[in-house]
Amino acid sequence: MELRCGGVGSQAVGRRMDGDGRDGGGCKDAGSEDYENLPTSVSLSTHMTAGAMAGILEHSVMYPIDSVKTRMQSLHPDPKAQYTSIYGALKKIMRTEGFWRPLRGLNVMMMGAGPAHAMYFACYENMKRTLNAVFHHQGNSHLANGIAGSMATLLHDAVMNPAEVVKQRLQMYNSPHRSALSCIWTVWRTEGLKAFYRSYTTQLTMNIPFQSIHFITYEFLQEQVNPHRGYNPQSHIISGGLAGALAAAATTPLDVCKTLLNTQENMALSLANISGRLSGMVNAFRTVYQLNGLPGYFKGIQARVIYQMPSTAISWSVYEFFKYFLTKRELESRTPY
Repeated sequence: MELRCGGVGSQAVGRRMDGDGRDGGGCKDAGSEDYENLPTSVSLSTHMTAGAMAGILEHSVMYPIDSVKTRMQSLHPDPKAQYTSIYGALKKIMRTEGFWRPLRGLNVMMMGAGPAHAMYFACYENMKRTLNAVFHHQGNSHLANGIAGSMATLLHDAVMNPAEVVKQRLQMYNSPHRSALSCIWTVWRTEGLKAFYRSYTTQLTMNIPFQSIHFITYEFLQEQVNPHRGYNPQSHIISGGLAGALAAAATTPLDVCKTLLNTQENMALSLANISGRLSGMVNAFRTVYQLNGLPGYFKGIQARVIYQMPSTAISWSVYEFFKYFLTKRELESRTPY
């Protein structure tokens, strides 16, 4: 699929699709509108629709690996839930707990991922365009990309944090919750609303550097392998996968702390002589070190990288496809026949 000069949709030929407006092919009619010059409402709708589809597909496809990652980050796992590899973990979970067990909690994750990613990509694209005009109007500013990614994360995590809490409690071995609704009701009744945002500051502390590394790396790699920034599935998959792997490895210690705050792992808290609920990033860091030392901060790093690499590749390739497809349809609908 490619938009070409001289036909329907030629307004978008050879133009960058990320908003900095550089001409990659010099093919533009005097009265035509390119991709980024669509009306604001349509552009926002396009970004949000593409983002929602990317988020739902990304989390759905990779959810079984995410379930394994959550369990492998357990600071004091049950002897029946100790795993040495992702494949071995999935095989053991399905054999001993049921074929569908790795998918428990998928419904609540999909409900959160759609709106969260819609706001995430829409905010990122618009902030990036605005900041690039301020910082580096002739090209692509990595500083602008990093700041835009950080701002988008604030919106994304505000929606996703409650879904993450419910999802991770359902994923844990021997979870007392049998459905998302029962988990939500139990947490609300016993711990209150604050339980759904107990790890929010840690989530932001993790995701702001994660997304900054992720977006800066993705945009940098796109400049190398796809300099004209056309729709190129291979480049989106490669850039997205490598960016996700690097960002995931660098922020694993924060993810371990986030998992502890979300799951409130009873055995680990008992061993650390913590009564009640653990809260706060500093306390989580201290508890992880107390129980497992420095290696504890990197528990589940293999699963995290293996999860994030295809996850971000799927997310970017799906997002760029829908952005291209929806824009092409919009341009075609404006072209008189």
